[in-house]
Amino acid sequence: MSEKENNFFVDSAKLSEKALAKKHRLENDPSCRKDPMEYFPDMERITSDVRGKVIAQMEAYDESRYTAVDVRRALDHERCSIEDFKALLSRAAVPFLEEMAQRARRETSRHFGNTVYLFTPLYIANYCENYCVYCGFNCYNDIERLQLTPEQVTHEMKVIAESGMEEILILTGESKTKSDVHYIGEACKLARKYFKNVGLEVYPMNTEDYRYLHACGADYVTVFQETYDLKKYETLHLLGHKRVWPYRFEAQERALRGGMRGVGFSALLGLSDYHKDALATALHVYYLQRKYPQAEFSLSCPRLRPIINNEKINPLDVSEKVLCQILCAYRIFLPYVGITVSSRENARFRNGIAKICATKISAGVSTGIGDHEEKYTGRDTGKTGDEQFEISDTRSIRSMYGDMEREGLQPVLNDYLYV
Repeated sequence: MSEKENNFFVDSAKLSEKALAKKHRLENDPSCRKDPMEYFPDMERITSDVRGKVIAQMEAYDESRYTAVDVRRALDHERCSIEDFKALLSRAAVPFLEEMAQRARRETSRHFGNTVYLFTPLYIANYCENYCVYCGFNCYNDIERLQLTPEQVTHEMKVIAESGMEEILILTGESKTKSDVHYIGEACKLARKYFKNVGLEVYPMNTEDYRYLHACGADYVTVFQETYDLKKYETLHLLGHKRVWPYRFEAQERALRGGMRGVGFSALLGLSDYHKDALATALHVYYLQRKYPQAEFSLSCPRLRPIINNEKINPLDVSEKVLCQILCAYRIFLPYVGITVSSRENARFRNGIAKICATKISAGVSTGIGDHEEKYTGRDTGKTGDEQFEISDTRSIRSMYGDMEREGLQPVLNDYLYV
């Protein structure tokens, strides 16, 4: 590993000598680590041509070869091709950002009207069996761990539902031991009592597991690929099931085969070359959308944020201007796809991007475990679990709703009816 990568994660002083020894052995001895292309025995393999198509396009992409002429041509086309999209992601497109934003706003208005959809995430456990060096939940980080009981999950959901929210996104750390499929399924059943839409952002699963969770009430699944760069992925994910790169890549397709109504995609900007990660994320959506036209697709574009024990976790600076360029390019290339902007971004940026291309925004967010009542009411509810990362936009649901209205947008709490 390079010196930069070794400094990516700062050891907690509270780690035991045994834990530190194992962690450092994994960091410095590649023979201790599993081949990231090798599946674990319990992992389902599917036959699909999507991964090959996406990676071939990404590896061949050289953004430096695009010029202002290519960008001008892309913006003049009524429909944005893959080649046009590549031009819009390049540095040559930066001087055209205002024009890109205007085009993106027109596309958003045409397909989504003036609405912005609000939802809330609920973390129900932060135990994790992976060692991902940039994540606050990683198995070697010294944080307060907690798994909510069914009674605690119910209480958290009641507090959120009383705020008026109608969609919830259930999240866990990636631990099959502490958060097995049945535990997550029970949380889905509880959520269905309080919310119109139920999403999941948990560890990747096999098709039958997704089928089970859909039967329990889950509507959609979001999976962060983190980075589509295999070499970089290998240096960042040193231990656990998450280290297996192709199994993670194919998670959304297994979810669709398991009956999920929709799937979400994302790379975590700042881990590798953002041009290539943004391209691969959109193409992942593009190719699957053509295989499963009946499904709903969404993507997001989060940036790295500080975590407990390491406030300097962002090694590659991705500016707001770059983020805006990527999101506008997404909208122009994929006009029908929902775009989510998370609370990792500040309120000013989220307000502005919602008027251009974002269609979904989280509100009343906590990335900790069991602390929604404390966050919403100020009452101390006792023991809570530490958060996955620091958020930037801390607005309540009511505040977010009002701000969207003042921006001239129509906030929506539910856009799906069961018949």
